[in-house]
Amino acid sequence: MKSILVIDDNKDIRENTAEILEMAGYKTFTAENGKKGVDVALKEKPSVIVCDIMMPELDGYGVLHMLRKNTDTQNIPFIFLTAKAERGDFRRGMEMGADDYITKPFTDIELLNSIESRLKKVDLLKKNYTGDINGVQEFMIDMGKGDALKNLSAGRNINHYKKKQIIYTEGNHPSKMYFVEKGKVKTFKTNEDGKELTIGLFNEGEFFGYVALLENSVYKETAEAMEDTEIALIPRDDFESLMNNSPEVSRRFIRLLVQNVVEKEEQLLGLAYNSLRKRVADALITLEKKYKKNSETQFSIHISREDLAHIAGTATESLIRTLSDFKGEKLIDIKEGNIIILNEKKLMSMLN
Repeated sequence: MKSILVIDDNKDIRENTAEILEMAGYKTFTAENGKKGVDVALKEKPSVIVCDIMMPELDGYGVLHMLRKNTDTQNIPFIFLTAKAERGDFRRGMEMGADDYITKPFTDIELLNSIESRLKKVDLLKKNYTGDINGVQEFMIDMGKGDALKNLSAGRNINHYKKKQIIYTEGNHPSKMYFVEKGKVKTFKTNEDGKELTIGLFNEGEFFGYVALLENSVYKETAEAMEDTEIALIPRDDFESLMNNSPEVSRRFIRLLVQNVVEKEEQLLGLAYNSLRKRVADALITLEKKYKKNSETQFSIHISREDLAHIAGTATESLIRTLSDFKGEKLIDIKEGNIIILNEKKLMSMLN
């Protein structure tokens, strides 16, 4: 059951508000001043806090300040409830991190709508969305901003890249974000000896080249088409406009688009500690997870041995020998350059 904390020094308003919320199915807690309100919030961790501004002991601004400083309560939706309607009070509350502002006298519907709206957004932020365009689109539709992403990638200039053609280079300054309309893209880093390590794989329907925009820095990797590829170009100004459109959208967009950081860290750890067979098995499973279509019963991919070696973090000659061993063990088959996974379960067991 969702719980609501009502903090108000006016007994009638406090009790009437709690009664309305209980009738609506919420569990309620009450506090008659700001200090007690902070204590109850820290103890009960309510789903939403409704708080008056002008109170003895500690006013509503003080309550909000203290709760936002505490990691256990900093993300609880906070609604100011006050008789003061001056615009300056509204602005101050929002700048401090309040989520909404209801002016007394208020109706039951105004109160319940505000609370339901806050709870809905909390649930959305807890929901797991995929990091591709479908996940971002789903999130923005849930947030009521579905057209923003649609417009972001729709009607853009489409660039055509041949296999092995460079899209952008490490060290360059970004001016746009990229969206894969068709084909496959890899990103990689090159060490002082010229050895490449693939650090990212992108499929149709995915964005890339965004980290440098978010950091306002240069590209830390090079992007290259793995096959003939079509890419929509999204200007930096449009990307930043979307990010600035809503705090909720920008926070979720950032989390969606940079969630591959953990995956990259795990990849680097694997390259450092895993055996050659395990690294090659991991590369094959990674490709399968990334590029296998729902209609495929058996995964097959045409990829150069050089590219696969870069993903596995090994020399091309070592990769070829390992693929030959895997073929002999009937883990994979190789036909006309295509690698076909025959025994996914056994390849997966190597990773444990």
